[in-house]
Amino acid sequence: MARYAVGIDLGTSNTVLAYAALGADGQAGPVTLFDVDQLIAPGEVAALPLLPSVRYQAGAGELADADLQLPWAAAEPMVVGTLARKLGAQVPGRLVASAKSWLSHAGVDRMASILPWGSAPDVPKVSPVDASASYLRHLRSAWNHRFPDDPLEQQDLVLTVPASFDEAARALTLAAARAAGLPALRLLEEPQAVFYDWLQRHRATLASELAGTRLVLVCDVGGGTTDLSLIKVELRDGHASVTRIGVGNHLMLGGDNMDTALAHLAESRLAGDSAGRLSASRLSQLVERCRAAKEQLLAADAPDQVNVTLLGAGARLIGGARSATLTREEVERLIVDGFLPQVDAGAPLLQRRAGIVEFGLPYARDPAITRHVADFLRRHADAVREATAGAAPVPDTLLLNGGVFRASALAERLEQTLGAWRGAPLRVLHNDDPDVAVARGAVAYALAGVSGTPKIGGGAARSYFLLLDEGKRGARRAICILPRGSEAGHELRLDAQNFALRVGEPVRFHLFTSNADAAGRAPFALGELVDLDDGDFARLPPIAMVLRAPGRTRREVPVQLASALTEVGTLEMHCVSVDDAAERWLLEFDLRQHDDVGDEALDDGGAAARLALALPNIERIFGAKAQQVPAKEVKQLRAQLEQVLGERANWSTPLLRQLFDALWLRAKARRRSPEHERLWLNLAGFCLRPGFGFALDDWRLQQLWTLFEAGVAHGADKQVQAEWWTLWRRVAGGLDAEQQRRLLDDFAANLQINEGGDDDTGALVRGSDDDMLRLGASLERIPPAFKVEIGEWLLARLGKANDALTLWALGRIGARQPFYGNLDDLVPADVVATWLDAILALDWRRLEPAAFAAAYLARMTGDRARDLPLALRETIAARLRQVAAPAIWIRMVEEVVALDEATERRVLGETLPPGLKLIGETLKS
Repeated sequence: MARYAVGIDLGTSNTVLAYAALGADGQAGPVTLFDVDQLIAPGEVAALPLLPSVRYQAGAGELADADLQLPWAAAEPMVVGTLARKLGAQVPGRLVASAKSWLSHAGVDRMASILPWGSAPDVPKVSPVDASASYLRHLRSAWNHRFPDDPLEQQDLVLTVPASFDEAARALTLAAARAAGLPALRLLEEPQAVFYDWLQRHRATLASELAGTRLVLVCDVGGGTTDLSLIKVELRDGHASVTRIGVGNHLMLGGDNMDTALAHLAESRLAGDSAGRLSASRLSQLVERCRAAKEQLLAADAPDQVNVTLLGAGARLIGGARSATLTREEVERLIVDGFLPQVDAGAPLLQRRAGIVEFGLPYARDPAITRHVADFLRRHADAVREATAGAAPVPDTLLLNGGVFRASALAERLEQTLGAWRGAPLRVLHNDDPDVAVARGAVAYALAGVSGTPKIGGGAARSYFLLLDEGKRGARRAICILPRGSEAGHELRLDAQNFALRVGEPVRFHLFTSNADAAGRAPFALGELVDLDDGDFARLPPIAMVLRAPGRTRREVPVQLASALTEVGTLEMHCVSVDDAAERWLLEFDLRQHDDVGDEALDDGGAAARLALALPNIERIFGAKAQQVPAKEVKQLRAQLEQVLGERANWSTPLLRQLFDALWLRAKARRRSPEHERLWLNLAGFCLRPGFGFALDDWRLQQLWTLFEAGVAHGADKQVQAEWWTLWRRVAGGLDAEQQRRLLDDFAANLQINEGGDDDTGALVRGSDDDMLRLGASLERIPPAFKVEIGEWLLARLGKANDALTLWALGRIGARQPFYGNLDDLVPADVVATWLDAILALDWRRLEPAAFAAAYLARMTGDRARDLPLALRETIAARLRQVAAPAIWIRMVEEVVALDEATERRVLGETLPPGLKLIGETLKS
């Protein structure tokens, strides 16, 4: 039996734990903050209420074992908390920060070791999940040391998350908790926790405290996110009934952005700055200094100014120090006017690229919190008017949370702006300690109903929809499987709809959500069909799996969908057999893979009909029955397919994948002749390129990979060899890191053989240097060290072979913006800078590919960890102007831009299938 109710706020800036003792009589003790033992200096431990959510990755020998000694035996030596923050402000590039923000960043592998972002190769790295787990593990160790008879993992645990976190971010948060040894807990939305804290503290006088309040806007601006929620209040017979009626979209906008904005200002003023812009790691260090300065200058007793000092590096630690002065007035102006400007209620969000992306995070494009609040209220205007019975869709009460609002100037600005929209002042509920309110509120939530605190109703924060395959061409229809407001723990089944579920084969489900109902219409209902193009819907990660049904002879099973909001706070879906309700399959989100298919390619109702026209041609050449087809007819298949399907470049993605499936069923027939094998390899690679982006592509690649070790049947045919390597180059984006390493082995072996070595393997499919060059440039998941080695080989090859192809490959390998790979697998920027020195020495007028390679290598991303030094980019831009390079090449060096179709095609070496979007353009910018 749990003896304590425990609330944990796993914050972007700080992690906090609060608790209350549970009595045998059902009553609970007071909510108490847990002071966390942590290192505050080498070898010095203190118990503090806030555990900074940072981790310092110390270098070898930097800290002695005695320096890291904690009151308990740690499983691994690490520095988290206060000492980590202090060390991170002194030593650049070793501080893991904002792990919570990275958990919600779909543009990286959140389970990969990528933090600290932009750090040197010798700095040990951790994943966002592991970093989050380390903070929770530290809490668990500190608690268990203090309460050895009542381990934390056995208590009634509530862990808070932003209300705007999607299913992927929530699931990853739970994964971090499990990794920390906390497998059983509930999730609670942070704005609700803030209100629970207020309700708990005023539970004895709620009727009088909430008199006149109908709708509360909870605005929680933390270190990494802005979280908005609307809570409706109704008083009945002296008792308060509270219901959460709306949550905002995920906004990566908070104190981190403000600190970075101040760091930019300080950077421009650093005394004696002759080295240009700071590196990513040095800027990270400056951000930490500016965070402390911001807290000083926005405090109630703020000084007039604060000096921000950036220490030197290495032997010039002190002598190389530089300082900049920030004044209270300018900080208030920059932060208050920049992030909370006074705008009208109808002010639209700005779509310019204004978000700060210096550290790889996709911050909100518009940094104005007030404009995001205005947009949020517009989307919930009907619900607000109904709750307040007012003409203006503005709440009557405001509850603020987050360390940002410790600054009275920021709190007053938001209050004044909302009052102007409403035409009357708002009531502001007092939050006595924004740093700990979420953790205390999580405890209050656990105690709700027994402590006199009302429970907040509202159920699911958003509605969930399943994309259907049916519908007229071009339309995207979905069915509501869980309406907004559905209560936790209650399973909802679509009894009126039966679905045919394929078992024993890969299936993928596309889900969408919406956290607001369309203006002027009733809320979404279970089983309702909606047009996804007519509303504000967000796509979730796909559910992709192979469902097993041992003993079944039928490949399709009639099922109904059952969905529920779990007590943990996540969506759970089952397919339930119509014939036997006890037979059900759990559907789970694929959190590692991206679903980057363009919206227009999700459904192609004509693909099946068009495929039927093509199948006889494919069957004649690759059919199961041995057919003596002349070589000339085999070669004509591509032209025949274009006659019935139209030009190859215009084949839709669904059609391409169905063509691949048809070819795969007939894969054995490729061995009939060299002509068969050449054609099959060519068509298979073309139809499956780029190896990802459409439903079941991961399954297709698993099947295709089974061919790799066997190689080709006609290995002596040079065209077969070339088509083999073209196939793997085309689908490389669907291969994992281990498979790409296997390709790299053959890449290296072929180059060695081509330089005069002997082929001792016997099974290796030979490939020319050009084949290998194209292949190597396409392997984005191999470690950066191998890419550097390939790049050096390419530089040595300049002037000796195909310079145009060599330069193209060099640009692709050293790209600052990957096509499909993770951002942490890029070649270091300082290495790419040396490559550009060699390219600058070439004659760009004679060798036009040199200009393109330079432009692509110097492409600006907005992430200082990836971008090349400004001076080098300016040199390249000037040189591009001298040779009259296309304007898009110059722009992509000087600003963050999406590639046009021609440039995209040049980068990839061919076009993408219609409907697919570059992952680099949609997720990683």
